[in-house]
Amino acid sequence: MIAPAVDLRATLRKVSRRLIPFLFLLYVAAYLDRINVGFAQLQMKNALGFSDSVYGLGAGIFFIGYFLFEVPSNLILARVGARVWIARIMITWGLISSAMALVHSPASFYVLRFLLGAAEAGFFPGIIYYLGSWFPAAERAAAVSRFMTATAIAGVIGGPMSAALFGLDGFAGVAGWQWIFIAEGIPSVVLGVTVLFYLTERPDEARWLTAEERLALGARIRAEAETIAARGETLRSALLHPIVWCLAALYFSLIIGFYSISFWTPQIIASFSALDRVEVALVSAIPFVAAAIAMVIVGAHSDRTGDRYVHIAVSASVGAVGLAASALGQSPVIGVLALSIAAVGIWSAVPVFWSLPTMFLSGTAAAGAIALINSFGNLGGFVGPFVIGRVHDLTGSYAASLMMVAGSLLCSVALALALRRARATSQ
Repeated sequence: MIAPAVDLRATLRKVSRRLIPFLFLLYVAAYLDRINVGFAQLQMKNALGFSDSVYGLGAGIFFIGYFLFEVPSNLILARVGARVWIARIMITWGLISSAMALVHSPASFYVLRFLLGAAEAGFFPGIIYYLGSWFPAAERAAAVSRFMTATAIAGVIGGPMSAALFGLDGFAGVAGWQWIFIAEGIPSVVLGVTVLFYLTERPDEARWLTAEERLALGARIRAEAETIAARGETLRSALLHPIVWCLAALYFSLIIGFYSISFWTPQIIASFSALDRVEVALVSAIPFVAAAIAMVIVGAHSDRTGDRYVHIAVSASVGAVGLAASALGQSPVIGVLALSIAAVGIWSAVPVFWSLPTMFLSGTAAAGAIALINSFGNLGGFVGPFVIGRVHDLTGSYAASLMMVAGSLLCSVALALALRRARATSQ
């Protein structure tokens, strides 16, 4: 029984202060290593003679490796624990990310991007699974939103950092784009080692909570897990559940927009401005600043109202409008504003989305389903960047591809509203 003297909200604030900033830092490093190719290609693409199609395929092939290893990785995490497995993931991806400095041909580019995806597989769904062990369902969207602001902050940091690293071009015989991979990969290795000493697996083991707080929080999390487990979902039934596959389709359509913005923002800004690569890298941070602010506000509002589906649908609609405006706009100011609106909508939808799977799954079933949703959905990270690069090579413009990506977000809107109706009917 939960002790009356324990203020669970105060306990959760203590948990947030302990875990969220550190997990945020891990995800900044992870996401930066994933998208830094978007900044590096401002120099790398010309230096190595890559076409937009080669770049788009290399950026997207990351998600093929990610897809193939995601579910096995998250099942291993559920078995061996988040602390050990997240440390392993970070160390290996940091080493491979640094090795991207050795790229010299399309083949080496494709191979290393594939290996980077394979190495990182399991990290994000592992963190989502881990947060489910600490935050009750009603507080989960806000926690995930705060953690996921790292994806936007990585874009904010990545621009100025890349601009500074371009300044090292030629130092020690290393090109600026190579310094980006080296300097941004090493911190992941260091943080991976730190995980082993800092993370706590579950509330029962948290010596930084009082005994009463451990008891109260642990009881709340177990009670929710037992309620969900009583529904009888096994790993097999979860992986075959129609809702899981509907969620995967919804996430796929969101992620097409998410990584189109992540990988192509610098090139899109360069296309409608006369800025040099350092200035482009700096201006590219603006949409991510807007996204970071919006996603926290929307996540908190989603927790207050409890209607996840409407928040996803409205946010995806805003993203579609922003992308369509960026396709039609011609001036640099309008273009950056439109990309910022698109980023606000897309980034606000994604963390709210991740509060959905753990509403009806727990334990190994949740770990497997989250990994399945994330791995399938992240194939959108292959489709979006590749389509933009290929269509740009064929048309010489980003307009058509941006309209196609806006269309994928409208599919997200339809899927979110359909899931809302299905849930209302089943209750």
